[in-house]
Amino acid sequence: MMSHQSWGIRPDLQAYLQHINGGEAPVLQAIRAETARHRKGRMHIAPEQAQTLVWLAHLLKAQHYLEVGVFTGYSSTAMALALPEHGRITACDISVTFTDIARRYWQEAGVAHKIDLVLQPALITLDNLLAQGRHNHYDLALIDADKPPTPHYFERCLQLVRPGGVIAIDNVLLNGRVLHHNHNDPPSVAILRQFNAGLVHDARIVPLTLPVGDGLTLLLKQ
Repeated sequence: MMSHQSWGIRPDLQAYLQHINGGEAPVLQAIRAETARHRKGRMHIAPEQAQTLVWLAHLLKAQHYLEVGVFTGYSSTAMALALPEHGRITACDISVTFTDIARRYWQEAGVAHKIDLVLQPALITLDNLLAQGRHNHYDLALIDADKPPTPHYFERCLQLVRPGGVIAIDNVLLNGRVLHHNHNDPPSVAILRQFNAGLVHDARIVPLTLPVGDGLTLLLKQ
């Protein structure tokens, strides 16, 4: 599940697109460079995915953002920079090691005060948010975590995001494995294949999947 860059785009064209889209903030470049040195360094979202989310945040006039899967903080930092000063992020993860990197860059970017990091299984955090009455609270949510619970993350985020808000889901193509049935595939492939197929029939949302990164699905809540 890797989406550090989009498929089928030449490096020179990738660089050109970055240039005409405004490029990356220096702190985001630093996160990407440090993350690349780790064994799981390709797990962060592609720069163009972050730019898509930031564009959506501006379109939605977002003030409240929910993130399931923080890793080293690329997407949360990009979003925190885009949110207004009073904007707030709820960030869900379980890794102290990787989120310590994220915390360092949040401080460097001057956005740490906007971010509430909760270190426990995300389903517990999402259920707690619902118990606290945060239904229809968030303008935008990103699901970028372990794949088998994706349908469960989605159902909870659908309650937490306001009507007219957007839920984004990363890595929905699984490097193309969703296309083929292979008995050697992990259960996550069949789960995500079934989840993807069902979205178009869900009257609660308007779905759109873009060939950006490893597949980015955008779900507009009705």
